[in-house]
Amino acid sequence: MSGFPVHTLESAPAASRQMLQASTDRFGFLPNLMGVMAEAPATLQGYLALGEAFAATSLTPVEQQLVLLTVSRHNACAYCMAAHSAGAAMAGMDQEDVQALRTGASLRDPGLEALRLFTLSVLEKRGWASRDDQEAFRAHGYTHQQILEVLLGVSMKTLSNYVNHIAGTPLDEEFSAVAWTPEEERAGAATTPNPTGA
Repeated sequence: MSGFPVHTLESAPAASRQMLQASTDRFGFLPNLMGVMAEAPATLQGYLALGEAFAATSLTPVEQQLVLLTVSRHNACAYCMAAHSAGAAMAGMDQEDVQALRTGASLRDPGLEALRLFTLSVLEKRGWASRDDQEAFRAHGYTHQQILEVLLGVSMKTLSNYVNHIAGTPLDEEFSAVAWTPEEERAGAATTPNPTGA
C-alpha cells in the first residue's frame, strides 16, 4: 500500500476543493485520480489545465482518446486504460478500435493508425521522433500543429500515469466494467506482428 490518501471534498486541502467540486460536477462523481492529486493542489491544477488545453486542440474527441489510450498502454497504467476506455466509448470511438488500443493492435482506419504510430514513436524515442516519423504522420493529412498537440496529450497523460504508478490509485467502481491489466496488453502483443522482428 502506497500510503497516499484519496481525498474527498471534505478531507482535501482547501486549495484543492474548488477543483474537486468542478471535477465532481463534470463526471458525476469524484474520480480517485483527482482525489489523489488533491494532496498537492499545484499538481491537480496543472493536470486539469493540461486536460482543458488538450480538449481544446484541433484533434477530434476520438483522436484525443486514441492518444491518451496509446500513452496509458505504453506506460502500463491500469487506472488510465480503464478510464479512457470508458472515455473513448463516450467520445463515439468504435468498440473494435477501443479493444485494439487496449491490446496494442493496429487500427483499421489509416489516419487513426498513423496517429497511433506517431504517438508511439514519440513515446518509444522519448520525444526524438524522426523526420520520417513526422512525414509519415503528415502524409495522412496531419500538420505541424497536430504534432505539437500530440506532445501536449503525451505530457498530460504521462503525468497522470506516473501519479497512478506511485500512488497505486484504486480504480473507481464506475470504471470497473472496463478494467484493464498489463496481462491484457501482453496477450494482444502475442498476436500482433512485431515490425522490428525483435
